[in-house]
Amino acid sequence: MLEVSAALKQGQITPTELCQKCLSLIKKTKFLNAYITVSEEEAFKQTEESEKRSKNEQSLGDLDGIPIAVKDNFSTSGIETACASNRLKGYIPPYNATVVQKLLDQGELLMGKTNLDEFAMGSGSTDGVYSKQYREKRKQNPHSKNEDLDWLITGGSLGGTAVAMSAFTCYVALGSATGGSTRNPAAHCRLVGFKPSYGLVSHHGLIPLLNLMNVPGILTRCVDDAAVVLSVLAGHDTNDCTTVQDPIHPFIWFGRCEQTITVFLVQRAKVIEVSIPHTSYSIVCYHVLCTSEVTLNMARLDGLQYGHRCDIDVSTQSMYASTRQEGFNDVLRGRILSGNFFLLKENWENDFIKAQKVQRLIANDFANAFNSGVDVLLTPTILSEAVPYLEFIKEDNRTRTVNMAGLPAVSVPAARPNQGLPVGLQLTGHAFCDQQLLTVAKWFEKQVQFPVIQLQELMDDFSSMITQGASLSRAGKNFWILLIQPERKGRQMDASGSTGRETPEKNA
Repeated sequence: MLEVSAALKQGQITPTELCQKCLSLIKKTKFLNAYITVSEEEAFKQTEESEKRSKNEQSLGDLDGIPIAVKDNFSTSGIETACASNRLKGYIPPYNATVVQKLLDQGELLMGKTNLDEFAMGSGSTDGVYSKQYREKRKQNPHSKNEDLDWLITGGSLGGTAVAMSAFTCYVALGSATGGSTRNPAAHCRLVGFKPSYGLVSHHGLIPLLNLMNVPGILTRCVDDAAVVLSVLAGHDTNDCTTVQDPIHPFIWFGRCEQTITVFLVQRAKVIEVSIPHTSYSIVCYHVLCTSEVTLNMARLDGLQYGHRCDIDVSTQSMYASTRQEGFNDVLRGRILSGNFFLLKENWENDFIKAQKVQRLIANDFANAFNSGVDVLLTPTILSEAVPYLEFIKEDNRTRTVNMAGLPAVSVPAARPNQGLPVGLQLTGHAFCDQQLLTVAKWFEKQVQFPVIQLQELMDDFSSMITQGASLSRAGKNFWILLIQPERKGRQMDASGSTGRETPEKNA
């Protein structure tokens, strides 16, 4: 991103040319199903404003003119936000999420909304309504050797956003980070995935999965880019009472303190083993807390004010029940049922309260480790490289414990093991020591020197990249998920929340 920003400032490329190249790539990579909605019209309007600032030498900074993508569970004014669900199809928010607005205020260009698991409930980006066709096709032919069916899992629920970044359709991406949704896809797709400390970045406008764990996550191609984006997003938000009250100072530019970092880490750093003993309970604990909060958060989606509403009008109760039956998938309905069970009066103490106590024990484990003199924890981000859908295993306890403790964590590309697909290592830091964490991540990134695509390659003819896509994928050099883009229609909504006639929407 910073390299592209420098090229924009030097006039090597204009915001309009960059926007057109990204939109062209979105169309050429339509088969990847990364985007749910492409905001072409809005992007060109933002490009015109960036062009004017560039001509008048009034650039807003490093992010001015940079294309971005946003996961489809962040509210975007005037652009449909459906969370990859039939339940919110046609819902157009009247405001931007705080993090989206902050980036737009810096002059970034919104390319569109990206694919995900329905309401971000999943770990493979396979459970959204815009991923359904390929999933059903695979079920019908479970033993087929057809290459069209052997698509890889990029991780979830941020898979579509990671694909958009890997395909160079954008240079910064935002997603929710609840239990590993940013770091897991980043590890599979050769990206840097950063989850800030809980409370450092506002989640106002992020349609919630778990209120007490949800944090906006950042996807970039290098640590420097993540630091620049974080310095823009961090800080108090009057619309979010959980955000920090103290002012946030801009982060130090890491390139200027590289020698200091190296001296500190090489001469003073020690590597020791620590124990987080309650990690083994994290999956069960997370399940109880997640389903309980999902039950409460999904209760507001009753079909009375916005989104999908069934045609049954026998009674309000029948309409309510049928709307939720039609609007939610099996995964979501199962979580709602589980959550209601855990929240029953007779189960409250033994299930929900006990899970909260285990969450506190996990947070204390991290606190004890850091109090013993540890500055950063190093663990695998994922247990394996990207695997085909049939081999996909949902459970993974490496990342969700960090969310339970509210700590910052970052996944950095580390290696290409057996099949040539990337894996990442996760660094976890003290709460609100995000700058220190990114400083160490920057040093680690420089030591590994994982290969990256240079700007000159971006400036070349994109068609050659697309035609070689299939062969690169088989060679283990292409880390995109392959999903079919379904036909899509949306409903325009009036101020009262009622839906009008169906109209075709721009999509990719």
